[in-house]
Amino acid sequence: MNMLSVRINQQQVRLVLRSNQTARAIADIVPFSATVRRWGQALMFDCPLPVIPAADQPQTELAPGDVAFWSDGSSIILGFGPTPISTGREVRLAHPSTVWADALDDLIAFADVETGSKVEIHLEQSVEIKTASGQ
Repeated sequence: MNMLSVRINQQQVRLVLRSNQTARAIADIVPFSATVRRWGQALMFDCPLPVIPAADQPQTELAPGDVAFWSDGSSIILGFGPTPISTGREVRLAHPSTVWADALDDLIAFADVETGSKVEIHLEQSVEIKTASGQ
């Protein structure tokens, strides 16, 4: 399985890539760094994709651990709680976005990150998952 790591300040979260066009496009451009923008309990940062992939099942609400890509803004979104447009505890986005990765670690690790912080994205490793029978 392909994994990336997201590091902001002293915190790091590992991401497992989903099997979609957006995940493949982002994996092809790592490593890169950007500057974080905070929006409620979500962090956004620019993603330098040379070609924006077509949206893979865009949605406006994220489940815990979802990592999304907003194609109109070419931004990655890490949501760990309500945004200014949420009605309750959900992570509601202002624009439909494609979920391209799942966080292995709790995104709440980034709860204290402020706008202007530097984020770094790196290839973590390629891990082979074996079945219970060892095959």
